[in-house]
Amino acid sequence: MNERSLRALEYYKIIDLLVDRCTSQLGKDLALALKPSSEDSKINEMQTETSEAQSILIQRGNVPIDGIYNVDGFIRTTEIGSFLDAGSLLKVKGVLAVARRMKSFIKNKNEDAKWPTIESLISTLSTFREIEEKIEQCIISEVEISDNASSALRKIRKSITLKNEAVKNKLNKIITSQAYQKILQDTIVTLRQNRYVVPVKQEHRLSMPGVVHDKSSSGATLFIEPMAVVELNNQLRELYIEEKKEIERILMEISAMIAERAEEIKSNQIILQQLDFIFAKGKLSIDMKAVEPVLSESNSLYLKNARHPLLEVDEVVPTTIWLTKEQSILVLTGPNTGGKTVTLKTVGLLSLLAQSGLHLPVDFGTKLPIYDSIFADIGDEQSIEQSLSTFSSHMTNIVNILDKATSKSLVLFDELGAGTDPTEGAALAMSILTHLKNSRTDVIATTHYSELKQFALVNKGIENASVEFDVETLRPTYKLLIGIPGKSNAFEISRKLGLPEFLIEDAKTLISKENIEFEDLLQNIEKNRTVVEKEKLEIQKIRLETERIRQDFIEKKSKIESQKGEIIKKAKKEALKIVKEAKKESEEVIVDLKKMKAGIEEKEINRQIEASKKKLNTNIEALHESIGGNLFKAENNKAPVDLKPGETVKILSINQIGYVLDKEDEKGQVLIQVGIMKVKMDVSNLKREKEEKSGTKTGVSKILNLRKANIKREIDLRGQNLEEAMLEVNKFIDDCYLVGVTPITIIHGVGTGVLAAGIKQMLKKNGHVKNHRQGKYGEGGIGVTIVDLKD
Repeated sequence: MNERSLRALEYYKIIDLLVDRCTSQLGKDLALALKPSSEDSKINEMQTETSEAQSILIQRGNVPIDGIYNVDGFIRTTEIGSFLDAGSLLKVKGVLAVARRMKSFIKNKNEDAKWPTIESLISTLSTFREIEEKIEQCIISEVEISDNASSALRKIRKSITLKNEAVKNKLNKIITSQAYQKILQDTIVTLRQNRYVVPVKQEHRLSMPGVVHDKSSSGATLFIEPMAVVELNNQLRELYIEEKKEIERILMEISAMIAERAEEIKSNQIILQQLDFIFAKGKLSIDMKAVEPVLSESNSLYLKNARHPLLEVDEVVPTTIWLTKEQSILVLTGPNTGGKTVTLKTVGLLSLLAQSGLHLPVDFGTKLPIYDSIFADIGDEQSIEQSLSTFSSHMTNIVNILDKATSKSLVLFDELGAGTDPTEGAALAMSILTHLKNSRTDVIATTHYSELKQFALVNKGIENASVEFDVETLRPTYKLLIGIPGKSNAFEISRKLGLPEFLIEDAKTLISKENIEFEDLLQNIEKNRTVVEKEKLEIQKIRLETERIRQDFIEKKSKIESQKGEIIKKAKKEALKIVKEAKKESEEVIVDLKKMKAGIEEKEINRQIEASKKKLNTNIEALHESIGGNLFKAENNKAPVDLKPGETVKILSINQIGYVLDKEDEKGQVLIQVGIMKVKMDVSNLKREKEEKSGTKTGVSKILNLRKANIKREIDLRGQNLEEAMLEVNKFIDDCYLVGVTPITIIHGVGTGVLAAGIKQMLKKNGHVKNHRQGKYGEGGIGVTIVDLKD
């Protein structure tokens, strides 16, 4: 890309923003080296990287990529057999830790890859846990090695501590002795050249035998190592030498571990550098509220609500601009400070950013072609040293552009033809635009020349555009209007600012009639456009209001549907209450039957049973009438066919097991025995449990015998909520009580204790329960309840 154009379009200011978002110097180096590409595959790859990084940052938050250093020099040191100091090893550990954290951060075993490019990069990272742990164990800081680095080092340091204490004790005896009080300058022990010494007065030098290591600046004090501690100090010195050797051995051992994995660590650094750079692009995308553009294969450009990335997001007015094969040149006109140059720079800069793999501050639907070069002639670059005027400087650049521009280039001209005679400048501008049109080059040019407005109107392939200006407020609106040439508004602005009317009218007589008519035409077009815009806004308001009414209708309909469901739910709850009452009555009947069983004739028992059945059937029929059959609404999409007497079925609506007493009638209903009740159920409300091989079975005694043979002594409630569990337990107790099975086991687990507490509370109220207790060791402990039923 043209270097002058990169500067003119402020490309490097965006690069500076990208650099600021990198966490390492390595990432910053990649950002500083970023240049626009013209290779389709490379651009698409870079855009994909940015999109994935943006997605990860939005979904996962901050990425743990801090702590990357350039460790190439450290690795080379280990490869030649030298050892690294503690500070260097900590930096290497930091890089290794970043690689491990990144692998852990992006790990996604249970799903397909969401971010294939970045996940592929991270998957190639190697982890070196053993090296990290070794450095962690051995190194405390950049200047301190841990005692735990080795047993030898721990032993040496323990000896040093003991030897230090011995030396200090010896010297303390000397400085506290009355014999030496007169010769000591001060009663302290200090260090000189890593040897323990005492301060002795110069005149008493001979009174303290020993080695002189230093003296004060005045010469009045000598720092003498008494002969009594020389040997101890020598031993201490030897221990320090041993400590140093052991530390060097430890550092060498760790450095050797790094040297063995040198290539993998270098590869890690390269990948982490790329990741730092990629996530910096993602951060910039989020900060600019940017999106990934579509790279168009055709030579069509469409920027939807584009914003200049260096302007404040909340202040900039979005611009929509397009170029097509048929209209590849745009002539942009309008007053000064209206936003023409900003529009020009926005198009050029966004094109450069897209081809650099960066997202654009635009709306979805934006499309850009891939340009081989982007040229910009913007700003006043006159040169005193080269004796070039403004016009000469621009023309030198334009000559270079015309020489290099192709059909796949984008050319941006600011004030094309300015800086010289207006007539000649306009003629040159028209000639240049014609040449570029014939070359099929994309061009956007700003101008104040009326000739260029007319030129664009009569030439196919060249389109007018303007920036809107509010004459009433004398302020630009910064809105871009494509297809409408801009009016200079010089007379209107002058009139608003107070210039006498006669001067304005006199000025009008000095310009050609054609120019006046053209400007008036532009003014009429602008007025008509304003009216159309207002009508368009009204239509949009009406459409939005219609949409709001539609949404209100949908919400009300949804609310009605929701209420309908609540009403049905309430009805079902009421039905369940009625069923429970019926169940209670049946329990009472069973108790009465058991009481009568001993001393009453069978005939009388049968009469009592029939009376009870009739009563229960009456209740069931009343239930049907009260809830309109909703309780027994079919729930089985595949109803059983050819049900035979004796078969076991499940009544879906009340979750009860029953037995077929009679075949399906013409209304699709089947007579079912449920406990001691007989009810008619629609076949679609039934589910076949199993088929009976024996013939028809009727009678309470046969049913009870069958149930007793198949009944279980325990029920497992784990995983159920309290309401479901209570229904299951009630049914289980009823069945066990009916066939005389006791004791029984209720498995509720430990969990939060809610289920166990609820079940025990329910057992206290159940009329069939004699007593209950917590399970013992071997029975299930506190996770079960053992229940004894009444006879």
